[in-house]
Amino acid sequence: MERFADPHRLEQMIEGLDRFTATPGQGTTRLTWSPEFRGASDFLRAQMEAAGLTVREDAVGNLFGRLEGRDPTLAPVIVGSHFDSVPNGGRFDGPAGVVTGIEAAFLFRQHGLTPDRPIEVIAMIEEEGSRFGGGLLASRILTGQLDPADLNTLADDTGVTAAEAMTAYGLDPARAGEAVLAPGSVHAFLELHIEQGPVLEAQGEDVAIVDRVVGLSQLKVTFRGQAGHAGTTPMNARRDALVGAVTALAQLPDLARRIGRDSVLTVGKMEVSPGGANVIPDLVVFTVDIRAPEESVVRQLIAETTAVIQAAGGNGLTTEVEEQLFVAPTPLSAALHASLSRHAGALGLKHRTMVSGAGHDAMIMAGFAPTGLIFVPSRGGISHAPEEWTDYAQLARGVDVVFATLCELTGVKHRRNMREHFGMHGSPIQKSFPDEIV
Repeated sequence: MERFADPHRLEQMIEGLDRFTATPGQGTTRLTWSPEFRGASDFLRAQMEAAGLTVREDAVGNLFGRLEGRDPTLAPVIVGSHFDSVPNGGRFDGPAGVVTGIEAAFLFRQHGLTPDRPIEVIAMIEEEGSRFGGGLLASRILTGQLDPADLNTLADDTGVTAAEAMTAYGLDPARAGEAVLAPGSVHAFLELHIEQGPVLEAQGEDVAIVDRVVGLSQLKVTFRGQAGHAGTTPMNARRDALVGAVTALAQLPDLARRIGRDSVLTVGKMEVSPGGANVIPDLVVFTVDIRAPEESVVRQLIAETTAVIQAAGGNGLTTEVEEQLFVAPTPLSAALHASLSRHAGALGLKHRTMVSGAGHDAMIMAGFAPTGLIFVPSRGGISHAPEEWTDYAQLARGVDVVFATLCELTGVKHRRNMREHFGMHGSPIQKSFPDEIV
């Protein structure tokens, strides 16, 4: 089966990028605007330049590499993903989509193809929300869904605000508004991502074309009590924040099980203060991640979670539930879904339609420009862990689909040139285009 993307080049980019981690040997930890993040950005800049792209960093640290089109006034097709990580995560989550765009640029250059419409490869910041909470920060800023002033209040676990972190990184938070994209400035957005689940591998399939993304909400829950000596404070006089939090935590998983309909609820992060073995905790903060295919179910889970938290906050405790992120279930472009599916079929790949249970920048971009999302298999369905793995040959198959779709979207339509570069009639790339395109 004929292939175009180079698995070895993809491997070099993924492995090279993975050198920039705060936890060598223990997975990828690359928080936004950290020293590791700067090293990764510089590495990606070098790869983009090697692929013939003109590179710029925007006001918040997103990296853009531009392949100019015959008509520079046309809105570009943007392809890419994020390059931050969860703590001790995997090397493919996010970077696989970034190197997809870079590899596509290498293929345009390798085959002497010039698009009519520009292409921009993007490497985005803070999709995971691992440093400042909420997640999808880049796409929310780019699409005008986040007030740049909020950068002064968003803070990491050490109390450093996003604005302060930007300044230390070499950016001016006062200029963050310059990163917002103008309406109509993006022709389409394409993102490749690892599946982060077991379906494709279990079914022996090459790619999935996503038609919608589930709704999600991320809550920050705070219990406040009173610190005291563990040996001298009677049990009936305690205002133990941890006891209150545990009372709520014991009930939350059953909410998702009871409501059902493919809903999930996860408590993924918790901090207890002051943190002494002989001190009664006076502050507990934890996160609640809620996801479901239907918006009504997400909102029901938020309401019932809030009620459980409030009920557990008696006996002198106070509680607070802050919604850091809410995104409704998001349908993606039907036209791009059809295009990606057609090219996957023409390339001889086994493919399916899939709903994404994970949130991606694509779900934010979908409200701004036509958006397509493609998955490649994850070994064992493992993600957000050092064991996360996607075979590079499998990644290359997904890149081929994106490349073929980019060719269509950007007007690579001269049949004689396509034959010259990709072979005579009958090659997968020829079959993937309708006559009016090529």
